[in-house]
This record gives sequence, C-alpha cells and structure tokens, in this order.
Amino acid sequence: MKVLVIGSGGREHALVWALKQSPKVDDVLCAPGNAGIAQLAECVALSVDDFEGIAAFAAEQKVDLVVVGPDDPLAGGIVDVLQAHGLRVFGPDRKAAEIEGSKVFMKHLLRKYEIPTAAYAVFDDAGAAKRYVREQSLPVVIKADGLAAGKGVTIAHSLAEAEQVLEEVMVERKFGASGQQVVIEEFMQGQEMSILAFVDGETVRACVPAQDHKPIFDGDQGPNTGGMGTYSPLPQFSEAVFANAVDTVIQPAARAMVSEGRPFKGLLFAGLMIAPDGTPKVVEFNARFGDPETQAVLPRMKSDLFDVLWAVAEGTLHEVELEWHAAAAVCVIVASEGYPGAYRKGDVIMGLDEAAEQALLFHAGTSRDADGAWKTNGGRVLGVVGRGADVAAAAEQAYKAVDMLHFDGMQYRKDIAAKAKTPVM
Repeated sequence: MKVLVIGSGGREHALVWALKQSPKVDDVLCAPGNAGIAQLAECVALSVDDFEGIAAFAAEQKVDLVVVGPDDPLAGGIVDVLQAHGLRVFGPDRKAAEIEGSKVFMKHLLRKYEIPTAAYAVFDDAGAAKRYVREQSLPVVIKADGLAAGKGVTIAHSLAEAEQVLEEVMVERKFGASGQQVVIEEFMQGQEMSILAFVDGETVRACVPAQDHKPIFDGDQGPNTGGMGTYSPLPQFSEAVFANAVDTVIQPAARAMVSEGRPFKGLLFAGLMIAPDGTPKVVEFNARFGDPETQAVLPRMKSDLFDVLWAVAEGTLHEVELEWHAAAAVCVIVASEGYPGAYRKGDVIMGLDEAAEQALLFHAGTSRDADGAWKTNGGRVLGVVGRGADVAAAAEQAYKAVDMLHFDGMQYRKDIAAKAKTPVM
C-alpha cells in the first residue's frame, strides 16, 4: 500500500513513524512534511491548502490512502475534494469537521443532545459580551469561535483581562474571521483528559487517554500554546472514569453527528475536564489527531495503525479492536524563544543524534541546511518522547534526552506528567 500523509508537524511525523512500521505499507509520502519527516518518507512540496494539487498528485501516484493531519484543511473541505476525485481518505468531510471548526456549533450540539459541558453564552457583539462578563463569576473562559492554531482560548481571571481579550478578538480581530463570534464559558475545576477516538458513524474505538499541558510555563502559568507536552497512561484516573467518559461523551457525540446528517468518519478528539468526583465535561472537540497527544498515544499502540485508518475509510471499523502496550509514554515539547508569540528561527540545534539514542524525536519545526546542520524552523521545534514501565520512568527517559539538546533560546516545561502523582479518581 502507498499512503500520503498531509501536514508538516510533530503529529504528522508520529503518523508517518507509525505507518512505516506496518507490514502492509510499502511507501509513505508526506505533503509538505518537514526535515525530520524526510528521514522516513518522501516529502512533496505541496501546500496543505492546495486541495486540487494534492488530489492530482495522489491520483498520479496511485495513492491507496490519504491521511489528513491538520485542522484547517479539514474545516476547508479537503476530504470532500479528494473523495470527489475518487481517492480513499481518512478524515471527516467539511460538514463533520465543523465540530472543531466552530465552537458555537459544537456547544449547541452538546446542549441539544444533553452531552455534559460547561455553561456558556454566544456573542457576536463585543459590547454585549463585555456586559455579560461583568455579571459572571470569575474566572471565565473566552473562546474564539473558529480555528486559531490552539491559541484562541483564554482563561480571564479579572474583568480587565476579559474585556481586553474581547477587544482583541472581536474588535481588533486578532484571529481574523475566527473571532466574529465568541463563546464565553464558566470555568471548570478538575483535571483534563484527552481521548482520541477512531469513529466511523456510530462505531467508536477509543484510544488510551492522555493529558495535555497547554500553558507555556510550569505550573500551568502563562498564555496557552498548541500544547507543551503530553503523557499516557493517566494513573490518577480509574478505568471506570475513562469508560464513563467514552459512554457519556464520545459515543453520544458520534450518534449526535449521525442524527444531524453529519456522520463523522475519522479521528474525533475529546478534550475533557474530569471533575473531582470523576464526572467528565467537554472542553473541546477536535476533528483530527491531537498535537502533541498523538506523539504520546501512538508509541503505545500495539495494533497496526494502517489497519485502523483503512477500516475507518472503508466503513469497517466495527470489525476492528484496538490493542495497546502497557508501557507509558511521555512527550516533552521543546520550543523556540518567544513562543507562543513571535519566535526566532534559524538557531542551530545541537545534540540531536545523542538524544535520538535515548528517546523518540518527532520533528515539528526543524530545517536542515546544505551542510546538514539542523536548525529551528517553528515555534514548537521537537517532541521528545520517553518510554518506560510507568509514567515516572518514561518522564525520566524523556528529560534525559531533552538535556542532550541545545539551541539558543530553547524553552520547555519541566513538569510534564507531574499530575500523574495525584490520587486516583
């Protein structure tokens, strides 16, 4: 089989890495890929938003399966275009991808089908939004309606901060058209759980859970990022808490999308807040593999990833069961100075070969010059994944590899997986 992966980040590197291990896959291509992915797959200079170009290339290359990584092309309808060209695709069509593309749509769906989530209100007028915030208990959560590279969510701890965020998003259009509407939510207490689930209409096959770390600094301080690290499993949660989340959130959401005439076929990502009593509530849904959750989940997968992706694309997921390794995985994201704001590029990365002997390295923002020197080329540069018998051992392995890396301005969180030490729910 020949597989084409769409995207250029650490998530796509993890997907390519997992697909290369399948005995059924002879050839993996990636568009556009990155310098790290190029060590495993043939990278093709096609933009993720060049739907027709990708379709023509995939047809010419006789690609058996296209796997779409990023959110923007899914929301833009890349799957519809590729399928119209007779190609087999893993990923939801445009109508189904709206579960991520519009937080307003998602929240209304949850309310309609009584799927647990935070109380909320929707606004398209900044003045009305500010008046609403003045009447709420703080903190409040403010979310741009559309896609914003994982940075469109702010937890506002003061009225001044909330009003400033609303001004930036709705008036100054910090996130462009994504900020035409905002969702304002109650702040939920608890611990987060991320569940990636393969979905084929009403058939759901959930992956082992992970936990992301969104804020840039230790202790969950500072602005939100695309994610600074993940780990799996989550020993602080019982199997019953995980099973309840699948039964009360993911399965009903899959059924709801079918009922709405938008059957979801692809990877449905549920970002959940688990209350102290173990009750799950939806923070967000994504219509694709999470980044960096994928980097911690796929190394634990015993099943052949290709088989699962193929089954979803073919509508036979009900015939597939997932198997997992017991070993833990911890992913630490190494980022450029300035991220998640304006960041530097072009700094020389030292220690890659040594670190690769200690841990898995998934490249997110790297480049390689004519002399073979590795350089930074993005906000999130590398995902360093340690594996071990338990979370503590995996974290030790990951940080041992991180210590071998160096570039000017390198930053990373030093507390990834620290919450795994809290009591079991």
